[in-house]
Amino acid sequence: MADVAASTGREFPWRRRLQLWRAERAHRLGRDRFRPEDFAVFHLEVEIPGLGRAWDGCQLAHLTDTHLGQWLSPARLEGVVDLTNRLGADLIALTGDYLSYDLDGSARDLERSFGRLHAEDGVFAVLGNHDHWVGAERVRMLLERCGVRELRNDVVSLRRGSDVLHLAGIDDVMVHQDRFGQVLQRLPADGPALLLAHEPDFADTAARAGRFGLQLSGHSHGGQVVLPGFGPLVRGPHCWKYPLGRYQVGRMTLYTNRGLGSNMWWIRVNCPPEIALVRLRAPQKEA
Repeated sequence: MADVAASTGREFPWRRRLQLWRAERAHRLGRDRFRPEDFAVFHLEVEIPGLGRAWDGCQLAHLTDTHLGQWLSPARLEGVVDLTNRLGADLIALTGDYLSYDLDGSARDLERSFGRLHAEDGVFAVLGNHDHWVGAERVRMLLERCGVRELRNDVVSLRRGSDVLHLAGIDDVMVHQDRFGQVLQRLPADGPALLLAHEPDFADTAARAGRFGLQLSGHSHGGQVVLPGFGPLVRGPHCWKYPLGRYQVGRMTLYTNRGLGSNMWWIRVNCPPEIALVRLRAPQKEA
């Protein structure tokens, strides 16, 4: 498949120059350091239909939208990885936009940090629109070198004894690389299933399939500015309907993570960068 960044020409040269200038200035002023108080760990429990006893209580750490090289500096990402590893999650899910506009300058830092992520049952990922814009194939190779398995319109079946958990991933919707029919063909007819999708509004399509207990997404950054009584100030394409937090979409739970970084606007109000720790629960009669 052709590299989307190359095929569309979306290289954003002036945005890349601005990103590099701001990052260099923040580093020079000492404003790019990791502080644990800048990040929130959000805990939630989700009941997954059909989840077997062996998977009951499984913890999944969800990271998304690092946008490395913008506000999230290499030092901050190193701290986030340390914090994530200390949570001791069984699984780690990454849902895209690892970079913004500069792959060459950030690839080594991203590889060093993501290569340290550890989870007993594996680290899995899908790509976001920015990953395609900077060069999807290079990002894929980087993830592979880190030991991260990309679920590119694909499914992996994880087993604990006789109990199975299906983890599916959809490639980016915004750049038209999603192949949901292919995902459903590869998904076994039985067994609990989770879906990783960068864009949260894909939940309407995913829920109609009736096969997923949970979708994990990012993309929106939670709006970055959240007004009391109003919610996210800014909503964008593919995150207009489900921009922040937990939703019930039909019989499927959706969680839209606030993300770890930011893109052009380095500001957050009532919307701190987030690591989500999801505890999967079997229905009581099945636990």
